[in-house]
Amino acid sequence: MSDSAAAAALVDGYNRLKTALAKRIVGQEAVIEQVFIALAAGGHSLLEGVPGLAKTLLVKSLADAMHLSFRRVQFTPDLMPADITGTEIIQEDADTGRRKLVFQQGPIFAQIILADEINRTPPKTQAALLEAMQEKHVTVGQDTYELPKPFFVLATQNPIEQEGTYPLPEAQKDRFLFLIKIDYPTRDAEREIVNRTTGSESSTIEPVLTAEELQAAHTLSRRVPVPDHVTDFVLDLVRATRPNEPGASDYVKQMIGWGAGPRASQQMVLAAKVRALLQGRTHVTTDDIEALALPVLRHRIVPTFHAEAEGLTPDMIIVELLKQTKKGAARVL
Repeated sequence: MSDSAAAAALVDGYNRLKTALAKRIVGQEAVIEQVFIALAAGGHSLLEGVPGLAKTLLVKSLADAMHLSFRRVQFTPDLMPADITGTEIIQEDADTGRRKLVFQQGPIFAQIILADEINRTPPKTQAALLEAMQEKHVTVGQDTYELPKPFFVLATQNPIEQEGTYPLPEAQKDRFLFLIKIDYPTRDAEREIVNRTTGSESSTIEPVLTAEELQAAHTLSRRVPVPDHVTDFVLDLVRATRPNEPGASDYVKQMIGWGAGPRASQQMVLAAKVRALLQGRTHVTTDDIEALALPVLRHRIVPTFHAEAEGLTPDMIIVELLKQTKKGAARVL
């Protein structure tokens, strides 16, 4: 298949997925696009929103719309690492009568994992996902077990009700390609939600996308060229988040305690390549970078106490850095 045909297939698959999800999910087009971009780029996503915004329903519907195995893990304070990865149990051989250790796979051995309310479990259990998310395998005892491919973690967390929660460590947040924020629906969308969910109709989603199509999208996106000026824009933006970087502005030194690492640059470019294909282009532009800057960076920068006292959120800081980076790029041109 030619690259142009593969690109058309990618867009067609995305449109089929949107149509399928529309049976259950009202609105949230930007959220659906970002989740799909993350999947096609081979990355994980962290979904954040207050209760009742269909975070769990979105992930479950997404799994239903794909020919991928799916497991949901409800994170609670008493969840242990072995409850996720699996454990070794003693079994007796029926023929020899000897006992031996046999590995019993945990729920992580699926292609789509819904880590529901991931910030409600202690760091010890959160860390059980780290190896799986980065290395795509788990280690139990002396043995290492490969996870099915493709493998995606879609985690949800509640930004309020912080009583009894455990914030994700920075190293784990950095493993998520996107932090996707889900906002309240519009009035018309909420009316449609009420009409759908209080009636007698039930919606069934049939699988419309395969693992092979996702893998093809991932392979194709790797071949999308990135012009030098776009790469420079990415580097300027990501490096501008680091207060210890030579030439860092006073604004950054005042507002950011810790900036984004090189993984942010890598993943921003990978995601931008997928977005370019969805937009019908064969190359990445700075528009793709601007569109994805918030979900890529918002969980990778740590505001200072001064910024928090001023009421500045990571999103506000990133928007300001985008403005400064665009001005710098314009001066170069």
